[in-house]
Amino acid sequence: MERPAWAPRSIDISVPSVSRIYDYYLGGSHNFEVDREAARKAMEFMPGLPKIMQANRAFMRRAVRFAAGEGITQFLDIGSGIPTFGNVHEVAESASPGAHVVYVDHDPVAVAHSQAVLEGHDNAGVVAADLRKPQEILASAEVDRLIDLNRPVALLLVAILHFVEDEDDPYEAVARLRDALAPGSMLILTHASYEGIPLSPERAAGTVDVYKDIRNPLIMRSREEIARFFEGYDMVEPGLVPMPHWRPDAAPEDEDPYAFSGFAGVGRTA
Repeated sequence: MERPAWAPRSIDISVPSVSRIYDYYLGGSHNFEVDREAARKAMEFMPGLPKIMQANRAFMRRAVRFAAGEGITQFLDIGSGIPTFGNVHEVAESASPGAHVVYVDHDPVAVAHSQAVLEGHDNAGVVAADLRKPQEILASAEVDRLIDLNRPVALLLVAILHFVEDEDDPYEAVARLRDALAPGSMLILTHASYEGIPLSPERAAGTVDVYKDIRNPLIMRSREEIARFFEGYDMVEPGLVPMPHWRPDAAPEDEDPYAFSGFAGVGRTA
């Protein structure tokens, strides 16, 4: 297998990666055949996966603009993936010039790409770390350089928590991050769920099995379980809803049915 020039030497390009599969769904070019194969397999069960990812990105951009409009100028994006058009730093800077953004991912490809994209951007940085170890993220040099934890921060956990299994206690990780942030901070979150998918749970489970096979289990949680991540936050209107219903720019009824899979919400600490 040919290793492209952009692929860090340290990575095993024979193993699929969640962030490269996501990149493929979004029409990106930073993925390998092994990622495309897994993505195509998942799409056999759930052909609308790219629509779900596009809805995630569109929600993220609306939520970042909302946070900037509320005066937040610092953004911590955990599980940020491979940079694609309309990234957090681009949206944040256009809404709030001078905004600071830190991206966090544990995929070496995502980190290498983010570093390349951010070269020359003094107000944005990237950290190689894992959501399951929040203290490492908070103690990182880039967070120290770019984020003032005494001022409100928008914490983005977009399409990441459904890759953290219950035994790794995602609720504890999210609570630790919340407790480290200043009052008035926001949590911007999306999460996969069987609710809203225009397919039977049995058929959707085929996609879940593909992720299990590549050792990146996809944990489908109920709306109630997802709402628990917002403990300690006041929900911003309209609450925890399917992605197209969160402060839409266009009529939600024009959206693809797959865009309504899972939930999105924004919370703010008092």
